[in-house]
Amino acid sequence: MSQPSRPMPAGAAVVGLALLIVLGVTAAAALLITRDTARDGAAERTGAARTPLGDVRDLTAPVSPFPALPAGPSSPARVVPSSLDRASASVRLTPPHLIAIVRRALTPAALDGISALRDVRKVAVADAGAIRFSTATLNLLAVDPAEFRAWAPKAVAREPEVWDALARGEFVADSKIAASYLLKLGGEYATGGGSRLRVAAAAPLGLPGVDGLVGKETGRALGLLPGVAVLLHTARGKESAVVPRVRKLLGAEAQVVPVGRAAAARPSASAAPSPPSPPLVAAAGSYRVGRPGSYLELYKIAAARVCPGLSWTVLAAIGQVESGHGRNNGPSSAGALGPMQFMPATWKAYGVDGDGDGTPDIWSPYDAVPSAARYLCANGAAQGGAKLRSAVYRYNHSWAYVDKVLRIADGYARAYS
Repeated sequence: MSQPSRPMPAGAAVVGLALLIVLGVTAAAALLITRDTARDGAAERTGAARTPLGDVRDLTAPVSPFPALPAGPSSPARVVPSSLDRASASVRLTPPHLIAIVRRALTPAALDGISALRDVRKVAVADAGAIRFSTATLNLLAVDPAEFRAWAPKAVAREPEVWDALARGEFVADSKIAASYLLKLGGEYATGGGSRLRVAAAAPLGLPGVDGLVGKETGRALGLLPGVAVLLHTARGKESAVVPRVRKLLGAEAQVVPVGRAAAARPSASAAPSPPSPPLVAAAGSYRVGRPGSYLELYKIAAARVCPGLSWTVLAAIGQVESGHGRNNGPSSAGALGPMQFMPATWKAYGVDGDGDGTPDIWSPYDAVPSAARYLCANGAAQGGAKLRSAVYRYNHSWAYVDKVLRIADGYARAYS
């Protein structure tokens, strides 16, 4: 006859329960530690909290092997960027007759008031400001290329490369400024903020006091003031009547300057102004990397060609954190896409056609990797040190992300030295 079973002492039950909890936590930690590192970038991008286990794991700065790249098209679906209309016939020009500059952003009430003025037909608002550009200080407007194209002189509106360049985040200089400062088309020049701008075109903009144009996002990165420039298209011959009304709405400190036909009609203006020179556009192809056979080659070529001075290991580290070198291309919960996890608005400004197939494709590594190099370089990454850290921070606004990327970059440098 078997002995009757005895209940487990309370102390033993507690010990057993504690052991089960420890084993459970250990198993969960092991699962967390083995997660694909590519998911960390998405978590940081959406603001998800980082766990202590994640921080411990990050200290090891693991490096992932580089996968081969496909010989054929790499994207599951192509994202067609919002292209600017290339047919000049479809662009209905409304050239500015007045430009007003104010000290602070135009209020909605002031904008409504200007739009409601008699003889004012159309109004556009732009960001503006002065930046240090190479050895000069230039006054820039930051505009939406699709919206601003109708405000440009006819010859400039007809040149699609001017507007494509603005959408890519490049600089369009006024023709006279480009000649005065001997700006080289296709050259990249340092700005006062430590970034660099490529001179994509020189065009006769016809805007007094405006030395060049950039896109809206580039303007924000340069620190231009939002909403301080106002362009007005008026009824013919009514410009002088509109000026005092605009000044009354904007205040005594506002500058209101005639443009185009209004400027030519002033008594002090030359009776026979010389015709404007046609736009000059830089040759494309500065960001071409071809179609190398592996991510390792692609990172090395992109860094060397697009951003000399930037180590390929930084590109590789970002590629690992963001997508595991193309293994997890998103979209993320924040809407980031592709192997380098670009937000669509940033891609519009910085995306390039790296393999020369005619379309900058956010899903293609051949386009995304040189685009990432371009974005980093525009923010001073090639200068190393604090500038490099700042550029990586701009890629993903988290200092923990910066530390992680640079640790992984060091790991690649040791592994592939």
